[in-house]
Parts: sequence; C-alpha cells; structure tokens
Amino acid sequence: MREIAVLIPCYNEEKTVSKVVSDFKNALPEASIYVYDNNSTDNTAKFAEEAGAIVRHESRQGKGNVIRRMFKEIDADCYLMIDGDDTYPAEHAHEMCDLVLKDNVDMVIGDRLSSTYFSENKRPFHNLGNRLVRGLINRLFHGNVKDIMTGYRAFSYEFVKTFPVLSKGFEIETEMTIHALDKNLVLKEVPVTYRDRPDGSESKLNTYSDGVKVLKTIAKLFKEYKPTCFFSVLSFLFLLISLIFGIPVFTEYFSTGLVPRFPTLIFAGFMLIISLLLFISGVILEVIVKKHRQLFELVLIRTRREKDKG
Repeated sequence: MREIAVLIPCYNEEKTVSKVVSDFKNALPEASIYVYDNNSTDNTAKFAEEAGAIVRHESRQGKGNVIRRMFKEIDADCYLMIDGDDTYPAEHAHEMCDLVLKDNVDMVIGDRLSSTYFSENKRPFHNLGNRLVRGLINRLFHGNVKDIMTGYRAFSYEFVKTFPVLSKGFEIETEMTIHALDKNLVLKEVPVTYRDRPDGSESKLNTYSDGVKVLKTIAKLFKEYKPTCFFSVLSFLFLLISLIFGIPVFTEYFSTGLVPRFPTLIFAGFMLIISLLLFISGVILEVIVKKHRQLFELVLIRTRREKDKG
C-alpha cells in the first residue's frame, strides 16, 4: 500500500481541529494525519493529539514556514494538505489522492471558486482578491487555474521534494501555483465544496496586509521566472520617456540647426541608455532562467529515481 500523509498546518484552531482530524481519519483510514502547531496559544495541539493526529511544532510564525518544515520532515507517496479550520469537507480526499497515486498528477488543486465559495464566504474583499490574483497569474504565466489560493491540495513526492519554499506566510499557495505553471508540472483541479468558518472560529488571514504580500509575491516571481517580459516592459517605459523628451529637441535641431536645450538632450540620452541596459539585462537573465529550468528537470529525474529505489 502506498503511503498517504495528511498535512494540517494550525494556529489557534482548537474549535475545529478535532473534527478535521476525525473527518480525514474516516475518509482516509490508511493515511497518517500530521498536525503542525504554529505557536498556538490555545489547546490546538492537545485536541489534535487526542483526536489521533501526530502533532509536531514549528516555532517560526507563518504558514509558509510550517509547510517548509512539513515538506522537509515527512516522506510519503502522496501528500494531502488541508487547513485546520473545517472549511473543506473530507469527501473529496480520496479523489484527490487517487489523481496523484494513479494518474501521476504533480499537484491537485481543490477548486473552491467553481462551487460554493462566493456564496459561503462572507468577506467581499476576499472574493475580489481571489478574482484579482487568479486573473493576474493566469495572464502573466499563461495558465488556466480557477482557484489560486485554496488551502486544499494534494501533491506528489516529486513536487514536495523539489519545491523550494521561499514564502513565509499565506502567499505560499500563490508561490506553489506559479512554480507548477513555470516548471510545466502536471496540474489537475477538482471542484470542492466550501463552507464558511463555524461560529467562534476566526480567520488568521488579513485581507489587506496579506493581500499586499500576495501581490508582491506575484510581482517578484514574475520578475524571476519571466525576466525578458518584465525587463522589456520597464525598458519600453524608459524608451518612451526618452522619446518624449528627445523628439522635440531633434525636431528643433532639424528645423533651426541649433540645440538650445542641452540638459533635456542629455536627460533623454540617459533614459535611452537605461532602456537599453534593462533590455539587455532581461535577455541575459532569461538565459540563466532557462538553464535553471534544465537543471530542475535533471533534479526531478533524480528525485524520481531515488523514490523508486527507496
């Protein structure tokens, strides 16, 4: 039997963690249930252990830090990640794990937005943020992912052991999705029902500060994964400034033979030089990114061979 690990990152989820552990133990009796407590100040760890979970701890605050610890410490054939807030039902767990174990999917995304999310979620700015992030990532990275920020996902061993976790907080789901799109990994979405948090359970996601972090992550990863496009846009902007200031100077020169505005000409020349440097930087970085993609493929092959031998 192939091993399944259910990963539940938790911070102050004492009201729901017992039910989440019990639901997934019933849905996947063959799986090992891991709850990683992230400095909770309530009885999350105690209740999780009483419900039958293997409880571990991560002292660095943030969901990204918890997932980094999980991915480093746990070995399994399939990983199912779920939030500890009881917003996702366990009924989809088998289907998502089967896609990884039987169909060789690298990451299965539990798609909330195609089902009940917009009717269940009572925070309108979260709905707007999800649509904004989805539109940006699909446009910038040529994807067709319906739910970017869902916390319900299943992963293959190869994905977990080759994914470099850099984010510290809730932007981790965005990073996972962009990584999978950029590396041409096999993605599959499964529509899942979503229910709002029960009374007394509070979201740890801050609509504004965490939303800004997500947008910064998208911009940073766009620069790192698609440098030619990123630096070409900047190059075009500086070229446009150069033309706006430079064309009147040259027009005047061709009409009168004089250049009375030398400071403007010098400024336009500097803008043109910066534009060229930005474009060349993008081309050079694109070569480096392509080399990194080639190295990633080699690491992926080696990881699969090590798994087969193990």
